[in-house]
Amino acid sequence: MKVGPVFFDHLYSEKIPKRHFGARPENGVRYWLLPLLLLLLFGFLFLRLVFLQIIQGAYYHKLSDSNRIKSIPIHAPRGVIFDRNGKPLVINAPGYRQVMNGTTKFISSSDAVSLLTKNDPSLEIDSLRMYPCGLSCAHVVGYVGQISPNNLKNPLFEGYRPTDVIGKMGAEQYYEPILKGIDGAKLIEVDATGKQLRILGQTDPTPGQNITLTIDEDMQKTVALAMKDVKKGAAIVSKPDGEILALYSSPSFDPNLFTMGKNYATTPDSVYQTVEQILLDGSYQPLLDRAISGTYPPGSTFKLVVAAAALQNNIIDQNFSVEDNGILKVGNFSFANWYFTDYGKTEGEVNVVKAIQRSNDIFFYKVGQMVGVDKLSGFAKEFGLGTPLGIDLVGEAGGLLPTKEWKQKVIGDQWYLGDDYHYGIGQGYLLTTPLQVNMWTQVIANGGSLYLPHILSSLPTTVKQEHLLTTENTNLIRQGMIEACDTGGVAWPLFNFQVQNPKSQLTIDGKDFYQPENASSSAAVGVRVACKTGTAQHGSDTTLPDAWITAYAPAYHPQVVVTVLAEDSGEGSNVAGPVLKQILEKYFGK
Repeated sequence: MKVGPVFFDHLYSEKIPKRHFGARPENGVRYWLLPLLLLLLFGFLFLRLVFLQIIQGAYYHKLSDSNRIKSIPIHAPRGVIFDRNGKPLVINAPGYRQVMNGTTKFISSSDAVSLLTKNDPSLEIDSLRMYPCGLSCAHVVGYVGQISPNNLKNPLFEGYRPTDVIGKMGAEQYYEPILKGIDGAKLIEVDATGKQLRILGQTDPTPGQNITLTIDEDMQKTVALAMKDVKKGAAIVSKPDGEILALYSSPSFDPNLFTMGKNYATTPDSVYQTVEQILLDGSYQPLLDRAISGTYPPGSTFKLVVAAAALQNNIIDQNFSVEDNGILKVGNFSFANWYFTDYGKTEGEVNVVKAIQRSNDIFFYKVGQMVGVDKLSGFAKEFGLGTPLGIDLVGEAGGLLPTKEWKQKVIGDQWYLGDDYHYGIGQGYLLTTPLQVNMWTQVIANGGSLYLPHILSSLPTTVKQEHLLTTENTNLIRQGMIEACDTGGVAWPLFNFQVQNPKSQLTIDGKDFYQPENASSSAAVGVRVACKTGTAQHGSDTTLPDAWITAYAPAYHPQVVVTVLAEDSGEGSNVAGPVLKQILEKYFGK
């Protein structure tokens, strides 16, 4: 071997043996690694297949069927709601509901045509809730809508689905368990695209129960018409035993807007033409049922309770009287009678009958002081004030009955003589609902019993309190109320009240029904009415007072009790009086 010049001469060629750094391939780990991994992989797949096919085979078979088989709900129609005469206040109309992204919308048959042609899976057959009585009955009947997440947490709605529809107000809400039926279901087989292949089975729905209310649809419409110029207020018509014939809150709304689909058009006389207008009106709050949920100072209508408390506790009697000098002064404060303020006149000696007839403030300032706040509030509580009366409607308020302890605790001040004076005429801290005013008027009308107010006709007549008035004291208060509605009283719209009775359905007895001296026609019949007006101050000096009137008729054998409130409108006799007159004319004139 030749070498280059850089190598030494003594180097020579030699065969160098190869070094072995490991075992031969056929005997190493790498030779068996790949087959082992493949074996483990196929073993895992085999075990997984066994697990899916054998161990969990039934589960996945059921899951497969659920993808192939769909359950379509068949919605049960809600029960029909009738008035006392068998007229439907709520009925069911053919329609659909669309459920998209957890939201339920009502759709009429005409609106659903395009969705039906597309076989839209979000469309479900349903019965649309229709309200023939419209805005006249909105608050007492209510409406329906999708259940809320808060409702779903309530045990009362156990078993309901997030897309279910429930009653949202009035009888629809209170009698939800009765009106709602039991949904059925239809099982269908579908292909991979969701197309229906065949019907596998069906469970028919069970309709909800029908109910009949004590409400009179004609009277509801009469009240709504009489209240058409009242921007905010309420009116209640009842029997002396707690049955509610009409319950109206203003402003009202058309409940069909919530249920009859987006293309439903309400009547032109409706203040609200869309659901959005109803929901967004924070000033007039049309969803507030003022008849049971609104609380107000009752003004002079409360003088009936003050008179009853003083008479029943033997603090005054029929011979007790107060000299009306026009104004009472307590230190730097003055408490005047309305007659002195408006006309500069006084009324001399005033007993309990004349005090009610003339709504004399001086008399009731003194009597309120004599009874005292705690005793008066205790007595008023027996008349149904201070707590909800228990009517079968959701949202009833209890109002407020003040006491010395309450004022000290809540206001942080003691009770003064001026507070007694204000309380004696239904002002100050006292708050009541129109329903409570109607109920204490019932107590006087029926001679001393407080009944449970109700709108379901099948509920039994229930007495909450009885023997609240003696016959003698009832007669005194009634006499004052009769004279308040006659010449010389304060309720001028009811002076010489008469109705046209061409069929002679009202028997003239000279007491409840009489022949009027200045009859408007030969068919005219005079009706004796017992009433009390109220003008309740509230808010600032520039705010108009709330106008009240409450009455029953005929005076000696009452058939009907009517209470009217018109918020921020003026004097009771001027504003609420004409409304009540229209209602009584309809009741006795039909």
